[in-house]
Amino acid sequence: MEFVGRTDSLALLAAARERARAGHPQRVLVEGPAGIGKTALVRRFLRDDTHVLYGAGEEAESELAFGVLEQLLGRDGTGAGAGSGPGVGTGTGTEAGGRRWADAPAAGAALLEALDEAQGAGGAPDSDDRATRGPDTPSTSALDAPGTPVPDAPAFAPDAPDTPIALVLDDAQWADHLSLQALTFAVRRLRADRVLVLVVVRDAEDPRLAEGLRRLFTADDAVRVRLDGLGPAELAELGGGMGVRGLTAQAAARLHAHTAGNPLHVKALLEQEGAGLLEALGERDATPPAPKSFTALVLAKLAACSPAADALVCAASVLGMHCTPADAWEVAGADLLDEERRAADVLTALEEAVHTGLLTETPGDPVIRFPHPLVHAAVYHQLGPSRRAALHLSAARTVRDQAHRLRHRALAAAGLDPELAAELASLGRKFAAEGAWANAAGQLTAAARLGPEPAVYEQYTLEAVECALLAGDVPDMGEVAQRIAQFTPGGWRSYLLGRLSLYDLDRAEALLTDAWHRCDPAAEPVLGARIAGQFAALHGSMSHGAEMAEWADLAIRLAPDDTATDMIRVLRLNGLAMSGRAPQTLAALAPLPDPALATPAQLEELLGRGTLREWTGDLTGAVRDLGGVFGACHGRAASFRVVAATALASAEYRAGRWDDAIVHTDLALSLAADTDQPHIALYCRMLAAQVHAVRGAFAKAQAHARVARVYAAGGHVNPALWAALAEAHLARAQGRPEDVLAALGPLLALAPRGDLEEPGTVPWADLLAEAWAALGDEKHAVQALAPYEVLATQRGHHGALLAAARARGTLEAARGDTVAAERAFRSGLKHAAHVEAPFDRALLHLAYGGFLRRAGRRTRAGEQLRTARDLLVRLDAPPDLGRCERELAACGLGPAGSAPEREPRTRGAALLTPQELAVARLVASGLTNRQVARELVISVKTVEYHLGRIFPKLGVDSRTRLTAALAADGPGPEPGRPGPGRPGPGRPGPERAP
Repeated sequence: MEFVGRTDSLALLAAARERARAGHPQRVLVEGPAGIGKTALVRRFLRDDTHVLYGAGEEAESELAFGVLEQLLGRDGTGAGAGSGPGVGTGTGTEAGGRRWADAPAAGAALLEALDEAQGAGGAPDSDDRATRGPDTPSTSALDAPGTPVPDAPAFAPDAPDTPIALVLDDAQWADHLSLQALTFAVRRLRADRVLVLVVVRDAEDPRLAEGLRRLFTADDAVRVRLDGLGPAELAELGGGMGVRGLTAQAAARLHAHTAGNPLHVKALLEQEGAGLLEALGERDATPPAPKSFTALVLAKLAACSPAADALVCAASVLGMHCTPADAWEVAGADLLDEERRAADVLTALEEAVHTGLLTETPGDPVIRFPHPLVHAAVYHQLGPSRRAALHLSAARTVRDQAHRLRHRALAAAGLDPELAAELASLGRKFAAEGAWANAAGQLTAAARLGPEPAVYEQYTLEAVECALLAGDVPDMGEVAQRIAQFTPGGWRSYLLGRLSLYDLDRAEALLTDAWHRCDPAAEPVLGARIAGQFAALHGSMSHGAEMAEWADLAIRLAPDDTATDMIRVLRLNGLAMSGRAPQTLAALAPLPDPALATPAQLEELLGRGTLREWTGDLTGAVRDLGGVFGACHGRAASFRVVAATALASAEYRAGRWDDAIVHTDLALSLAADTDQPHIALYCRMLAAQVHAVRGAFAKAQAHARVARVYAAGGHVNPALWAALAEAHLARAQGRPEDVLAALGPLLALAPRGDLEEPGTVPWADLLAEAWAALGDEKHAVQALAPYEVLATQRGHHGALLAAARARGTLEAARGDTVAAERAFRSGLKHAAHVEAPFDRALLHLAYGGFLRRAGRRTRAGEQLRTARDLLVRLDAPPDLGRCERELAACGLGPAGSAPEREPRTRGAALLTPQELAVARLVASGLTNRQVARELVISVKTVEYHLGRIFPKLGVDSRTRLTAALAADGPGPEPGRPGPGRPGPGRPGPERAP
């Protein structure tokens, strides 16, 4: 029958499609109660669309990791086959078991690539480099051809018309959590894509929805389509379409009042009662019949089927919401007598099931589906225990993936089964060893249900919870902790409770201490290593470098390949550096391979080495190491990638690559938010506040500082440190020394609690001393600066000695001791010759120049100030550049150089936004659009959009000229310093990127 009503809703959807067609990706939320017609509306809307990726949640499979994403991407995980209708891009999911993806962000990146393929972005071998443009910019396939001018061409390639891609997630409330996180990750990164994402859900406030997804699809710029019941006139039309004539307006109004216009209930009544419903509706004193259970209607259809069709439908229900006909028919063999099987065939049985409305099939789609989850549930739950078990056992023999085989065997189990539980646990531990935490958690949870005794149940459950934690899939840690607290006291129980309590440091330490006392590391090295690893993390959160290194070293010695943390070696190296042993630690590191060839352990050491190189002042080596690690860590856990991106941004900030630092802080913060782990990116918050402050983007800096301050309220050392530094750097850039003092003053009390003064790690004493000096309190300035000077001298750290000399010169000048001030500044210049950090050098020259001007030595002051100004222009540091210009004016010296050289952000690369500059540099380094998208975790269409803005801004019309423009303009990477994604020593080239 024809679709009825919903004209307003269809108009909203059509408008969203047109915006998506214009290159403005759309997020649409379709919500309403069960049976209201959400799926029917979406199907009606998309009936003529040829580019659809479709997936649907299923209550029985809500714990199946990446189950929905496998539907969207297809069996091979590529989304191959897009373009043939609503079933496009889906697969059975019975082969992969979700093991392709380490976590939700990795899966989300795969979904982005599938959307690129569906849009025709770089799909063909010769078009992978396609650099197209924004919706208002003429396109060119020649942007890949170096030196070729831009011709007039259609907006998109002829084989990729402007039909938008529709991505549909139906019954989102039943989708597995990791698929929801992956979808959220991908949708956040759509910028200029012709993509329309429709999420269908019963209630937007359903707690089963991922919070990030809810925020995205309930935001002001999302389209919300709320479905209520059909009106009386639409119900009359619906009845007529079903052959029920004579449904008067009065009868339709009463039917509407009786059913609230719910199409599912109305259709059930009309099918059930037919014309007899009219009589009941016409009798005012009579109560119209309630619709019989949906299950009864489904079972009536099933009862009318032949034995072969009945067996096919029941077998399909065991396999899930969708499966291949061949698999369903093979499973159905357990339900058919030999003569019944010989007398029937799968296509005849399928045709009958489709005719009765129990299954659906679409030409070109390799799988069959249930038309509605309620149909599937009705069929599956009517199976008796014996028949259900037999079908699951048959499915276990049919499916080819080991995880799915064991799942079916578990569902067929009649009771406790120690052997099967052991198999499930073994597979779960194998997944855990591979870092497939989500699948490991699923297998171990199933093993726990079948465990023969409480001790086994508790052990499997504890391991399952740990894996779920590592997968970022424990929405309510408090509830989990309460459940585990009821378990028998033991090492694993205390360890996991301690791991769940790291925000309560005293309780975490007490629980981990109890776990250590209950554990015999010689007999239980894996547990011992995990406890030691958590102790290392605990001491790291308190900035106890020596203790962090000691515990991390113990964890590695106990179980080098099984510490249940991605960063145990990083903790060890950082702990050694924080305790004053950075140079010795670097010297002791064994040679490490190219990041693209590194083992997981070696990649950790490369991350640690890059961080230590930054702390010791080797910024070139740091950016090279950390850039390589970031490019090679796509398969690692989200927490590792957040740390890698943050470490790279930190090194880039100190090296003066501020645009790159902004890009990588944004990436890290986005990834942390997408995986519901914002607490792991607090240092990144501080760094983002710092770089935005020096750029003069004070509102952005303030926003980051505000978030850091919220986490500092818990009283922990590290969050308090990051919040203080974020606020202090903002106040310094704004010229507010009293606020610098307010922010950093508390650190004097925190310093004895941790290694907060180690030169090169997190410098702050120089800022505090300068603030005290600016406010006229030389005594407190000395107290803040002197210990740092002593430590910097002991370490021989040129960068720290430069900062200390600048602060000392400022302090002595405030005291009126010009000789001591001159001596301090000149000492700083000597150290500057060994320091790569351009901003630190600029601040030294600026402070020295200001001192010389006030001392009446204007010529020398001009030399220092012009040097500072040149550095600040290249860095694009408006607040400090303004101060420098005022000092020059006070000297009676106008800014030197031509106008284009004087004005920051007015030429070449300076005209680009940080994201545009990151894209431009990657393209200039030789990467294709798809490789750029993978590096920056955005879609290919977003890369094309940015290039469409970059080319006219720089006045170029080819990739070759783009490269030349960046090379001529500067300040690009210094010789030997690769940009983000650019191959270099220790950095994988694009052809080797994982």
